[in-house]
Amino acid sequence: MSRVNPWWLVVAFLLLAGSLGAEHGQAGADHLALALLFAGLAAVAVVSASVWPRAGVVLSGAAVLGYFAAGLVNGPIFLALPLTVLVAAQRVRAPALVPVLAPVAALPVVGLALRAALHGVPWDEAFWECVGVLALSTGAAFGGWSLGDRGRARAERARLVATEERLRMARELHDGVGHGLAVIAMHAGVALHLTDRQEHPDEAIRRSLEAIRDASRDSLDALRAELGRLAPDETAPDRAPVRGLADVDVLLDRVRAGGLVIEVDRDPALPRVPGEVGAAAYAIVQEALTNVLRHSGAGRVSLRLVVADDRLVLGVEDDGPAHDGPVRDGLGLLGMRSRAERLGGTLEARPGERGFVVRASLPLAPRPTTDEVAER
Repeated sequence: MSRVNPWWLVVAFLLLAGSLGAEHGQAGADHLALALLFAGLAAVAVVSASVWPRAGVVLSGAAVLGYFAAGLVNGPIFLALPLTVLVAAQRVRAPALVPVLAPVAALPVVGLALRAALHGVPWDEAFWECVGVLALSTGAAFGGWSLGDRGRARAERARLVATEERLRMARELHDGVGHGLAVIAMHAGVALHLTDRQEHPDEAIRRSLEAIRDASRDSLDALRAELGRLAPDETAPDRAPVRGLADVDVLLDRVRAGGLVIEVDRDPALPRVPGEVGAAAYAIVQEALTNVLRHSGAGRVSLRLVVADDRLVLGVEDDGPAHDGPVRDGLGLLGMRSRAERLGGTLEARPGERGFVVRASLPLAPRPTTDEVAER
């Protein structure tokens, strides 16, 4: 149910008070009582149109009809129907309101005609009053529909922004926390395996425990940064640290410490890439390795990072068991594809001859985002 705008309460009060003031002193108490009745109904119609638009329009038309048919003097009552229509049109679109508005628009005309016939008001005056009421009501209808469309457009934009922000937060948490937990699980398994064998080298366990410590610290930082967006904390960082190509080696060392062999084919002349391209590349490599740890059962992964035709080309391929059936685009694959496409690049994720293959192509001069274009 729609909320009533407090300003319409003020308008309704002024409509009632103005109508009573116009009638006061013009006739006896019976006329004042009729003015109170019909102007009060019109005021109620203006307010109720926020909640029951069509009923409010009908009530307003009937109140105006009664007011004029009773022979009451001119005043703010002329604005009653246009104001009610303005409120109702913001809530109800034209196809739903016109079938009610068309017959209701005849009610003030009937009322003015009855006042001219029964109370001696000149017919030419009544004619122009009819034209005025109909013109104001028509203009109010179009104005209300325009305001309503703008309000709905703003609400839709706000809804889309909120949805995009939720998706962004889900992607960031999935990439950061999900990878950290996958690494933690892998290293915890290695440490337990070495312990169970009773011939564990202390250094191997130490490396696994250090990787667990570092991965959990990074995951908690990412989680804290994202939660800080929902409930701001002065002690929390504004956002998670942005990783780039320079951080890939640390990522690989952490995964290697668990026993996964990673072969790297890196262009020795790899140029310095823009920050957003490096961040996207890091996130894609991280998510691809996370999927290897969680799903593939592979023992070896090859990573390729080269530049070709002003594009950064990266590939991650594992030697796990061959995949059967279609590949479902989960949150991880959707996140990788979204990062690549946002920069004007492409991403391919498919089963290989063995294991799984992820290939991305990112332009070194990414296209501007929608926000950047709007600022220009």
